[in-house]
Amino acid sequence: MDAQTYFETLNREFLAVSMPKEELFWTNFMGTTDDHDAFAAAETVYKTFISNPDRIAELRGQIQEAERRPASDEREHLLHGLRGWLEFFRVNAIESAEARAMQADLVQDDTKLFAKRKGLTLHYENEAGERTEASTLVLRTNLVSSADEGVRKSSHEALLDLERWVVDNGFPEMVRRRNAYARALGYRNYFDYKVNHEERMTPERLFEILDEFDRQTRGAQQRGFERLAAKHGDGALAAHNLSYYMHGDTTRELDPYLPFSKSLQRWVESFGRMGVEFRDATLTLDLLDRKGKYENGFMHAPRPAWSRDGTWEPASINFTSNANPDQVGSGNDGLLTLFHEGGHAAHFANVVQNAPCFSQEFPPTSMAYAETQSMFFDSLLRDGDWLKLYARNRAGEELPDALIERKIRSAQPYRAFSERCLLVVPYFEWAVYSLPDTELTAERLIKLARATDQRIFGLDGESRRLLSIPHLLDQSSACCYHGYLLAEMAVNQTRDWIRRQFGYLTDNPQVGPLLAEHYWQPGNSVSHEDTLRSLTGEGFTGRYLAERCNRSVDEAWREARQSIDAVLVRKQPPVQPLRASIRVVHGDALLADNSMSDAAMFAAFEAWIDGHYH
Repeated sequence: MDAQTYFETLNREFLAVSMPKEELFWTNFMGTTDDHDAFAAAETVYKTFISNPDRIAELRGQIQEAERRPASDEREHLLHGLRGWLEFFRVNAIESAEARAMQADLVQDDTKLFAKRKGLTLHYENEAGERTEASTLVLRTNLVSSADEGVRKSSHEALLDLERWVVDNGFPEMVRRRNAYARALGYRNYFDYKVNHEERMTPERLFEILDEFDRQTRGAQQRGFERLAAKHGDGALAAHNLSYYMHGDTTRELDPYLPFSKSLQRWVESFGRMGVEFRDATLTLDLLDRKGKYENGFMHAPRPAWSRDGTWEPASINFTSNANPDQVGSGNDGLLTLFHEGGHAAHFANVVQNAPCFSQEFPPTSMAYAETQSMFFDSLLRDGDWLKLYARNRAGEELPDALIERKIRSAQPYRAFSERCLLVVPYFEWAVYSLPDTELTAERLIKLARATDQRIFGLDGESRRLLSIPHLLDQSSACCYHGYLLAEMAVNQTRDWIRRQFGYLTDNPQVGPLLAEHYWQPGNSVSHEDTLRSLTGEGFTGRYLAERCNRSVDEAWREARQSIDAVLVRKQPPVQPLRASIRVVHGDALLADNSMSDAAMFAAFEAWIDGHYH
């Protein structure tokens, strides 16, 4: 088989195993089917395909054959695709037969725990003292927004119950098996394997970055705690009170200005004014909470975007959240998901390369690189100028400046704590996967979670409820949480550069085209750091984020005030079409789509939400 035929065949074969797996992933995680065995089988077929070590030698041979061809654009195009596949198999192929056999066991571990987790019911006590069933999203929202301490305390206790359930239902055994798998591949443990595998760095290099950030922000965190205790008493630092008092009353005050029913429209219009396009992708959004649905937002792409012999193959992308529109803060949570997962979708819809290996979300795609795209967009929701333009109550009244100021003044003292909530997770996971097998017991893991929490926050050891974080349970997201903090660093580096160049971010029509050119179109054909250098001219650095964490309240408000003044005199650009077919579903039910128009979709979505909630 010649190199061109081999390349085309490989593209087809990959799609044939990846697309069915992704479709089953969606239906199982959305709770529209319970066919866990079919998903596990499809996942195993996919893993077997990508872990085949024979592909490496085959690809090297095909590259040598292509290199012997006369110089031409076609030859370079072919070599680019073959080299992309070589890198894909280099990071995914498993040469050890023992490890390949173990991989199927890891998939079964995930599938069994997921099925058991779907059957677990958590409860809190509502304001009337009634035992109330709730998802983890509702419980976490209660901790931020409920004025009733009993609600907050029982929600916190429910999450501690979830931690206990995790360690009593197979997690220690999963860690042992993951470590055995990693050791069979030549790594010290699973954390070592994942960091090398996905971020192309050693744990030692990762913790150099994290240790520096720890030192840079520990003082600001402590000052925030002291401020909180001085204002509300030491009880405000208790784990069930911390988030509520940090957010203050602004979550409840903001709620009328961010109704969930308007979140879809605000997302589309904000992205459209920033020049974001989806290159004819199909987007399916499942936004509402329901029993049996996976309790965390995510995006995935059953059909990756790529250019097949010069013909554009648009992406098919799904993303989800667990909104409860009757709950205070749901509108803000809905917007956060739409901007975050919509940022992921924009990224993966815009990868313009000649093979699907460049545009899939797994290694060699770096998690930090992927999260940079999503977290850039959700960062806009904290900006004073964005809130001034888009936060409106049902009467169409804009958010008062005084409330924006209160929001910023209530949030800035705790910015360091917020970012350190990302920092604590990799320290915990590294400690867990570094334990000897004999120490991997339920009690040891609970104690380790409390000790790590206390070391980073200096409080009662329950602030983060580490073992309730869903990312820890699935092998694909385990030992990856550091990617969020690395991404937050890159986001602030990017935001700072755009501000220096243009003076503003909100409704800046240059943003979408710039991100598409420098960050999205290459896909994983270049490194995360290369994309940063391409746009900002500077390698990866965390100093911009540290500077934001250490700013005074007055400095934060002064910058916001200036951005609000500027946006009020700047002409708002038109909403450019997103070039996307959008469907909003609730399980199997279609709530709204833009087949007629975006306006019709907004109206249908708003009517459905208002008709079923409140």
